[in-house]
Amino acid sequence: MLPTLEAIREARERTKSVVRHTPLVPLHERFGDTDVHLKLETFQPVGSFKLRGVFNAVAALSDDERARGVSTVSAGNTAQALAWSARHFGMTARSVMPETAPQTKIDAVRAYGGEPVLVPVAEVFRYLKENGWENEPYTFIHPWTNPHVMTGHGSLGLEILEDLEHVDSVYIPVGGGGLMAGVGSAIKAARPEVRVVAVEPEGCPAFHESLKTGRPIAVDCDTICDGVAVPYMTEEMFPLLQEIADGTRLVSEPDVKGMVRGLALDQKIITEASGALATVAALQESPSERGRSVAIVTGGSIDANKLAAILTDGTLPDFV
Repeated sequence: MLPTLEAIREARERTKSVVRHTPLVPLHERFGDTDVHLKLETFQPVGSFKLRGVFNAVAALSDDERARGVSTVSAGNTAQALAWSARHFGMTARSVMPETAPQTKIDAVRAYGGEPVLVPVAEVFRYLKENGWENEPYTFIHPWTNPHVMTGHGSLGLEILEDLEHVDSVYIPVGGGGLMAGVGSAIKAARPEVRVVAVEPEGCPAFHESLKTGRPIAVDCDTICDGVAVPYMTEEMFPLLQEIADGTRLVSEPDVKGMVRGLALDQKIITEASGALATVAALQESPSERGRSVAIVTGGSIDANKLAAILTDGTLPDFV
């Protein structure tokens, strides 16, 4: 079931003491005469939107559930949000993470007091698919399907509608789908005429391909966008996203890298690859199609060496 507007508003009230109402800024004129605005979730305390949903989920736990400590599965940003939230409530936090996760994200989890458990990528998704947490003592916060995670993320949608009058399109990166379900539900409940566009990297198009087949499927996944590198759609999330999405866009790896560079040098915004996806997708559509639009810049946790390589590459996206 999609999150309701009432539940999203309740989540916003529950999290307002820690979740920031992040800036919505116009895209730099370097990218042309556009009406694209950036929703900068890089300004959250943990550097990504994940705090919205994860803090809401932890805040909603009972005393007994908190006493067991919390756990999740994450490429890095959810793990950071969980460790930060657990520290806030005086709890322990453990996150199963791929051993290939950016070192920046691993270090941040530890800095917030969490325990990263590094395993092969295949083991991460096996753990998720087989409900590995059921054999463990921790209270598990699913990174996508947890209802409180989705409603917490939905607060972002409320902010967009408050800050930008007459918005026509909102571009949302999709990995597991929790952000899309929350933000899309808020927007469609309040303004059903607004286009909600799902954005994925070409190297990991699980939702796009699932839509083509009409059912959730798995795909090969090879992308620099580690934050959305989820190689399958779950049975729970697919029908929710299918109901919300007005379309999908796929973004190439070179264009993502070019946008990371462009946002850093022209917009003065540091973002990870996943955080640049929506901006690329917005610019790939014609002004008449996208209208007055918002691209969600989801997070900024990028390793310094990867950022340096992108900044010195000099390659611009095809559409600039």
